[in-house]
Amino acid sequence: MALDVMAILEAPIIELDSIDSTNNYAMQLIDADTAQPGLTVTAMEQTAGKGQRGRHWAGSRGQSLLMSLVVAPGRPLEQQFPFSAAVAVAVAEVLSTLHEDWNIHIKWPNDIIVNDKKAGGILIENILRGNTWAWSVIGLGLNVLQNIFPLELPYAISLKIASGREFDIISLRDRIRQHIINTLHSGLSTEANMQQYNRYLYRRGAEQAFSDGHKGWLGIVVKAGADGRLMVQLENGSMAHYTHGDVVWMW
Repeated sequence: MALDVMAILEAPIIELDSIDSTNNYAMQLIDADTAQPGLTVTAMEQTAGKGQRGRHWAGSRGQSLLMSLVVAPGRPLEQQFPFSAAVAVAVAEVLSTLHEDWNIHIKWPNDIIVNDKKAGGILIENILRGNTWAWSVIGLGLNVLQNIFPLELPYAISLKIASGREFDIISLRDRIRQHIINTLHSGLSTEANMQQYNRYLYRRGAEQAFSDGHKGWLGIVVKAGADGRLMVQLENGSMAHYTHGDVVWMW
């Protein structure tokens, strides 16, 4: 296993100036059969960066960590959310070591929260070959050096704003990349993965507002399950299980 991880860590890192999406570029390499586990694509800027469920990821040139990591999951398909959870935890763990006063969380399903504001997001795109989960492209966008955000993004934050310090994006990329790879090859069980994820789960045990686009309601965030659904205790005491995309998390 150690030799496999070392080989993965030594895979190429492609550094681009500008690209529509690092995930798209990595997917094209997989389609061309020129990718390998550990291959990483980074860019100074993305012109069409992708967020969850088709949303656009906006970033300022040279101020964000924009990377896509190619991995061969080697897991059954029903492990997709624990896999995603392990990736999010790996990112959160690295950030937790950078500043002692930061409050790091993961907002369900995989937004990175620093001091109650969104610092980044993860988008994982999977490639199936028949019934085999052949490849995953782990896309990460992390706000690092921004000094200010547009008024329409009141809940965004950068590592610089959160700390008053500047971080080296390349060094941060290498640390996060290595920790994701090590975490995915650590052999942790699904139960252990989910326990770690739920320790970082944003608003766990707190009352949170949700909406379905027509009406809103309150519930207490309990935990996320291995199936990816969020368990929420409603005001009448009953338990609801939400699938990502079916409800809107209200800031």
